[in-house]
Amino acid sequence: MPSPAGPAELLADLSRALRTLGVRWYVFGAQAVLIWGRPRMTADVDVTVRLESDDTTSFAAALQERGFRLRVSGTPEFVRQTRVLPLVHTASDMALDIVLAGPGLEELFLSRAVEFEIGGAPVPVISAEDLVVTKILAGRPKDIEDIRGVLRARGDTLDIDAARTTLRLLEEALGQGDLIPLFEAEIVRWRQGTR
Repeated sequence: MPSPAGPAELLADLSRALRTLGVRWYVFGAQAVLIWGRPRMTADVDVTVRLESDDTTSFAAALQERGFRLRVSGTPEFVRQTRVLPLVHTASDMALDIVLAGPGLEELFLSRAVEFEIGGAPVPVISAEDLVVTKILAGRPKDIEDIRGVLRARGDTLDIDAARTTLRLLEEALGQGDLIPLFEAEIVRWRQGTR
């Protein structure tokens, strides 16, 4: 059973480990939603890291020396196929999924991450704008609720044009035309609710 201090403890330990290893990273997913304004239950922590090499085996070993353990047997093959390194934070017994960043969008998100102090350590968190973009892209009902929560909490300070620009780039790259309309519908819904 995860400890009550689980996410903060996990993120502080991860921050110290990744700082020592010289790895750039950011928190996304439910923990980022919590930080940007929507209370939400979650059983894990999701982060993206940018490794300078493809040596995930050494990276996983270094994290295991720093209080994390692997969750999946056959991990090198699993990581190669999914680009996700599934770990558990030993102290809190909380799951940690590390997504390996690729070029492009995740690099942009890394450059715009916002640092918060969590558990006494600096923790980079995906920007509110980029979080909304990832939630629009995922498009599940819980993601739409997350967008609404972030808009309620941060809509007045959210850089809506930056989110639109990123969504436009995604639509072009993916050959889709449904991302910006979904975003605009949520902006209209939020604005109508704030009047």
